[in-house]
Amino acid sequence: MIKLRDIRFKYASHFLFDGLNLTIERGDRVGLLGANGCGKTTLCHIIMGLLAPESGDVEIFGKKRTKESDFAEIRGKIGFLFQDSDDQLFCPTVIEDVAFGPLNMGQSPEEAKRTVTSTLKSLKLSGFEDRITYKLSGGEKRLVSLATVLAMKPDFLILDEPTSGLDEKTTQRLVEILKESNLGYMIISHDRDFIKLTVDKLIQMKDGQIQTADWNSLEM
Repeated sequence: MIKLRDIRFKYASHFLFDGLNLTIERGDRVGLLGANGCGKTTLCHIIMGLLAPESGDVEIFGKKRTKESDFAEIRGKIGFLFQDSDDQLFCPTVIEDVAFGPLNMGQSPEEAKRTVTSTLKSLKLSGFEDRITYKLSGGEKRLVSLATVLAMKPDFLILDEPTSGLDEKTTQRLVEILKESNLGYMIISHDRDFIKLTVDKLIQMKDGQIQTADWNSLEM
């Protein structure tokens, strides 16, 4: 479903990736771990077309993606949770933020409202519709950001530090949501307990490469 081949990406004068390869199959539930600054978020941005590699192939859903229009096709199918919720939320109210994706995918206002209601309910955020986004707590922003992703009914999720700002109770709810879903996903997280509960496979980024990993061999 996602294939990166020979990806080279330069940051300033330094190659962060120099021949990186990654394959993720439909239904995979993958944890991506690695030290701070090793390029995990950059990798996600390349997959989503937010950054362009110097060279190499990005293939998603069986098609090479090079132009902005190529990546626009997949952004409703791959739900990306940004590391910083403020990068995801830009509307005045919660209902406007969560409805934005469904409306742009062609739902009528009535359909989008039903989608917002059901999505917020699944995250135990019923009643948040008219809340002012910038006044939410950090944890509430995180969950509303996730709602904006889930409302688009994606085929796959990429979650960048999804438990950041969440308390233990809310983190457990997120674990339940992911385990009960039928979605594949890739999670970037430093929360090892969360990763252990939610993924089936571990990979690690080290020296600009993706390596298979297990808990015994893992380096942080």
